[in-house]
Amino acid sequence: MNGAGGLSADLPTGFAPLLIDWQRRAGRSGMPWQGTRDPYRVWLSEVMLQQTQVSTVLGYYARFLERFPNVRTLAAAEADEVMALWSGLGYYSRARNLHRCAQAVVSRHDGEFPTTAAGLETLPGIGASTAAAIAAFCFGERVSIVDGNVRRVLTRLLAFDCDLAQTKPQRELWVLAQALLPNYPSADDMTAYTQGLMDLGATVCTRSRPLCGQCPVQGICQGHQTGEPQRFPVKTRTLKRRHESWWLLLVKLSDGRERFWLQRRPDNGIWAGLYCPPVFESEQAARSVLLPGWVDGLIEMDAVSHSLTHRELRLQPLLLQLASEPRPAELPAGQWVDAAQLSEYGLPAPVKPLLQALCVPDLLARI
Repeated sequence: MNGAGGLSADLPTGFAPLLIDWQRRAGRSGMPWQGTRDPYRVWLSEVMLQQTQVSTVLGYYARFLERFPNVRTLAAAEADEVMALWSGLGYYSRARNLHRCAQAVVSRHDGEFPTTAAGLETLPGIGASTAAAIAAFCFGERVSIVDGNVRRVLTRLLAFDCDLAQTKPQRELWVLAQALLPNYPSADDMTAYTQGLMDLGATVCTRSRPLCGQCPVQGICQGHQTGEPQRFPVKTRTLKRRHESWWLLLVKLSDGRERFWLQRRPDNGIWAGLYCPPVFESEQAARSVLLPGWVDGLIEMDAVSHSLTHRELRLQPLLLQLASEPRPAELPAGQWVDAAQLSEYGLPAPVKPLLQALCVPDLLARI
């Protein structure tokens, strides 16, 4: 297939009924965000599940709902508390957008989510696919999601060989996704269809080793008929990963209670809005901000590797232990945070275990 031309002739017949039947028989069930039409809970799960595995999301989802049971409580929260609960889940712009979106729902819509995908897309941080998921699951709207897993399912189903690195083919695939929707669906049908797309992409039509023998639509899958379903989707542009080294200045104060000197990261860039030890681009830069008498006491800890979407970071922690509190001017900009209160701050995933480990006496004795 090449693009959206000849739409009716190219579409396989029976896709929606097969998918709905399979989802009800064999799809995923029992997850805490299933079986609800509460747009707040569906929205929260959709945001958390972006680029994150279900097993990881489960704990975060439960903790979020316990602290923020509805959109009003989330909107009223302090940003730092939201980031602290998100800490470790990654892709922190999701948490910032989550908070902004909750505030917009309360201020613009009196705490009620819009009931259409078009209306949902007007909210901060809600893109087309997330809007479609909420609208389909909660309000039964006849609209298709097209996230990464669904693109893979549909491009294989249709042998869609246009380059999804380009905008025009993305739009064409969206048109085709809409054309494949079930005709005159009930709200329950739309739920099963939408969940079925997600389940098929996550469990059967996987990226490198699709389980075609278990696929409910194998008989009408044009990609399977080519003998090379894994060559779909086509996307020529790849991310260029950068490798960077960062030096983290871990200043630990033990003067009766343990504290760490942390900075709040800028609102843009890596770890935006999180709390972190001062970051430097070189060891020399990190040492240059210290008083001469402190430099000799600096301890180089084991380096840590951390992968981000576009970058590979090598984090080199440098530990400075102090027995008495210095003047604030003697340190880079920041604030003291009690070790016992670290869980109340949003910390980058690789930083949290570093700080927690420094509270273990046996470990410190070995450094």
